[in-house]
Amino acid sequence: MLKLRPYKDSDAETVAGWLSDEEGFWKWCAGQYKRYPALPEDIRGFYREQQADPGFFEMTALEGVKVVGHLVMRYLDPEQTDLKFGFIIVDPSVRGKGYGRQMLTLALRYAFEILRAERVSLGVFENNPAAARCYEGLGFCRTGRYTVHHLMEEDWKFWEMEYRKEEAV
Repeated sequence: MLKLRPYKDSDAETVAGWLSDEEGFWKWCAGQYKRYPALPEDIRGFYREQQADPGFFEMTALEGVKVVGHLVMRYLDPEQTDLKFGFIIVDPSVRGKGYGRQMLTLALRYAFEILRAERVSLGVFENNPAAARCYEGLGFCRTGRYTVHHLMEEDWKFWEMEYRKEEAV
């Protein structure tokens, strides 16, 4: 049974390993982006900077004791009603087995029941229709907003999607 727990610094090596999967990276980005050379110390450094923000949450998904997924959440407003999911990643060796869907279902429950968010949003890469279908299957709807973020010296294009608490089952 999948469960979420707070991120531990020791998870950085696992997450960096997933990002260094060359074949998986190129399949995921459809050859559109340059290689991102993530190292465990890059991830640890990023999180150390973010952890001072009380509205930033890192979560790790576990199947038993095996780390199978990771995501971050951040409040977008001072009232702490609008939460954004980001950096959603599943272990490439277990993709296609429903872990991403289970992880997001647990994260939505955590967002609404524990963090008391009213709305959760996320961005889906324009060239990742499988992710968009997964999010839509969970109840996320496209907002019609399309954003471009300049990351790692590239333009990354996202469709914004949202899920409102009143629509939760």
